[in-house]
Amino acid sequence: MLVFKFLKQFIKYGTLTLIDSRGKTFTLVGTPSPNLTIRLHSKSIEHRLFLTPMLALGEGYMDGDITIEEGDIYQVLLFCAKNDNCTSGLLKTLISRLATLRNFYHRYNPIYKSRKNVAHHYDLSESLYRLFLDKDMQYSCAYFKTLEDDLDTAQVNKKRHLAAKFLLKPGQRVLDIGAGWGGLAITLAQEWDVDVTGLTLSEEQYRVATERVKQAGLEKRVRFLLRDYRHETGNYDRIVSVGMFEHVGLKHYQEFFSKVSSLLAPDGIALLHSIGYSKGPDIPNPWLNKYIFPGGYAPALSETLATIEPSGLTVTDIEILHHHYAETLHYWRARCATKQQIIIDSWGERFYRMWEFYLASCEVAFRARGFMVFQIQMFKNPELAPLTRDYIQEEEESFLTDVILSNNKSRMAERI
Repeated sequence: MLVFKFLKQFIKYGTLTLIDSRGKTFTLVGTPSPNLTIRLHSKSIEHRLFLTPMLALGEGYMDGDITIEEGDIYQVLLFCAKNDNCTSGLLKTLISRLATLRNFYHRYNPIYKSRKNVAHHYDLSESLYRLFLDKDMQYSCAYFKTLEDDLDTAQVNKKRHLAAKFLLKPGQRVLDIGAGWGGLAITLAQEWDVDVTGLTLSEEQYRVATERVKQAGLEKRVRFLLRDYRHETGNYDRIVSVGMFEHVGLKHYQEFFSKVSSLLAPDGIALLHSIGYSKGPDIPNPWLNKYIFPGGYAPALSETLATIEPSGLTVTDIEILHHHYAETLHYWRARCATKQQIIIDSWGERFYRMWEFYLASCEVAFRARGFMVFQIQMFKNPELAPLTRDYIQEEEESFLTDVILSNNKSRMAERI
């Protein structure tokens, strides 16, 4: 089997048993554990794994051409990632050249294409996302102060951590680019008494976020617009973008930061929260790009910072979150597993296997492939930036104190 002969020379971690479509067994031995067994059900998938392994593995798992008889898909993907990290020489050179060619395609993201790409993923039913997200429907990396934090706590931590970097004051105007299901905008308005405008290209997220604003009675302070950031006008004291920059497109990075700069007040602060790649410019995963995030790309810091520099914005703080998204994805994957039958009944077996592969492959990417999340704070006037980072923790603690006092007052009022 071609794929066996190809893989044999690269296996350093774990033991993999392959059973081909004729029932013949091949064993690849690196270390005694983990011990995994995969069955291939067609000659077609055997050839495709050799020619386009990254794409074929996901498609084969979705279609049932690949089944796992010992272990699970997360363990198989971790096995692949750890052995890929051991690869050197000719194969790495070939992958690097392919990355350069494929990167060219992902540079261009005009508005019509951006709308189409967003709809592919984010316009899936609200009911699907409610099955595995936290109560506030935060569909981005959580912030774990300890590994004992549950998902809901970690997502609250994330919102407070972002807000602390904003130094918010009541009445300020905030722009949320890529507002998701509306949770961050609503939280900022409720807890910091600011006015928030959220932009999205997802009709489903726009519908849900707008309904949530009405339910919260915040129509005067929060509004969502079905609008591309390139069409936004006005002036804002604070601009935040969480989990949207991955969809901007390489060619449009400088345009993005220039637009942020033009919308930001002279004493304003902008904050970018994005998935990134810690080893330099990378190749988009072809399976994720085809089935989950068309046009998506996780930038290196070097690509990002180079396009901020000419924008009129000054980088005043960078924080790298190495493990937080892996933990977030672990929660999402576990929650989907408990809702497996519901997902299958509503969207089908193939969809469930696709979604399982998506969450597992992304978790592996953050644990073993060099992916991380970065938060970049930018000031229009760097002289206004705090002298040290101590203010972040002070802002978070101050907010917690205010919440405790507010809760105590509410309890006292109830007793009276």
